[in-house]
Amino acid sequence: MLKISALPLPLLFSLLLSMPAWSQESLPLTVAAALQKAGIAPSGLSVVVMPASGGAPVFTQFADRAMSPASTMKLLTTQIGLDELGPGFRWKTQILGDSAVKKEVLSGNLYLRGGGDPNLTWDKLGIMLRKLRQQGLRKIDGDIVLDRHYFQPIRPDITAAPFDETPEAYYNVVPDALLIHSNITSFALESDASKIVIHLMTPLDKIKIVSRLQLSDKACGEWEKGWLPPTIRTTLFHQIEITLNGSFPRNCQKTTHLNLLERNQYISHMLRLLWQEMGGSWYGEVVDGSTPLTATLLTERQSEPLADILRVINKFSDNSMARVLYLSLGAESVAAKNYADHFLAADARVRNWFAQQGVSDTGLVLENGSGLSRTERISAQQLAGVLQAAARSNWYPEFASSLPIVAVDGTMRKRLNGSINLGSARIKTGTLKDALSVAGYVRDINGASWIVVGIINSEGLDKGKGRVALDELIAWVAAGRP
Repeated sequence: MLKISALPLPLLFSLLLSMPAWSQESLPLTVAAALQKAGIAPSGLSVVVMPASGGAPVFTQFADRAMSPASTMKLLTTQIGLDELGPGFRWKTQILGDSAVKKEVLSGNLYLRGGGDPNLTWDKLGIMLRKLRQQGLRKIDGDIVLDRHYFQPIRPDITAAPFDETPEAYYNVVPDALLIHSNITSFALESDASKIVIHLMTPLDKIKIVSRLQLSDKACGEWEKGWLPPTIRTTLFHQIEITLNGSFPRNCQKTTHLNLLERNQYISHMLRLLWQEMGGSWYGEVVDGSTPLTATLLTERQSEPLADILRVINKFSDNSMARVLYLSLGAESVAAKNYADHFLAADARVRNWFAQQGVSDTGLVLENGSGLSRTERISAQQLAGVLQAAARSNWYPEFASSLPIVAVDGTMRKRLNGSINLGSARIKTGTLKDALSVAGYVRDINGASWIVVGIINSEGLDKGKGRVALDELIAWVAAGRP
């Protein structure tokens, strides 16, 4: 074995300068103990801990292994989105007409052209419609044409197989270029000791709610355990009947948000009610189509800037918004026309960014950029490379501010409370069946900043116990790696 003390002094100084300040060769004892308690083999955990400012890792384990990252894949999508599109990028939604408004009447079609806005809520759509009324339009004689051609394919939701057993859940919404209010229908449920009252919170016309909910003695916090998927039926004259099934606790108040209705049907019923409430009339239909080149722009809405959208994507792990951003990387690519769809164009743009940053894309598998995928793969080393590139980017403040602050907000709000200094870690989390992950930045007690990535892939994973192991990894780094 080479003795350091026997080295020539200049070589010794050179060697010391090239070495990390301190390196670890095995899992911290607290992490290893948590893994053992969770029944997870050490080989199921991939780890990288490296300086945020650059330099060699101080600890790695299976760092080059391609893993299912769950929602930490959003870090890739959001940072590349910032670098490629810029923090001020905005999506546009437009309303156009194919004829002039005369005496408050549009004798033709109205075109609602989507531009991928990930946060086009019903009230924002209502403001666009109100601007039409302020321009003097009252009666629409033709159809309302939905133009979704900003993204290719136009309707990815139609061919997408259900991801899991709860396709009605918000996290499962597959976006398109004209996704209004995330296609979500909201219900407020209130009960006392003897009855349940249900209110429809989303503005939709011709909706009938039928309740088959039974009162139960469960705790209010366990209300979802008695919930069954609603059933939908379209009756005469386009009325929609939504039947709520299962049970609901006594003396409880909850609001639930569900992806229930076919998209065009949802938009049609929303437009009719909003337009009627503004004193407008329209007797046409909602149809799919393209906006003619000769159409006149009547009003346009720009989304919040990308930097603001990022905070929702990362802090609250919004799958639909992440998927919109990933598709936008393809749609806004100069080479988009060279690809069959924008998923492929986005994939190429991501890999080009990896090459520019000097990060290998070997083993990287992309599907939708959100991590809500059975096929997406990335290694801990690659994810650490993304974080290191983010740390030297001009947009690092915007990126870092989008990450959940440990024990403060987002998906890390309830984790590591009191275990580390408040505000010392910004960590994106990920959770899927048989997969857990954390990735982000940790400032230790000595003031040094570190990139931490931990990914667990283990069959039959106990998520609660697995999170303990990942939290121990974060705490170990925050404590100065004792």
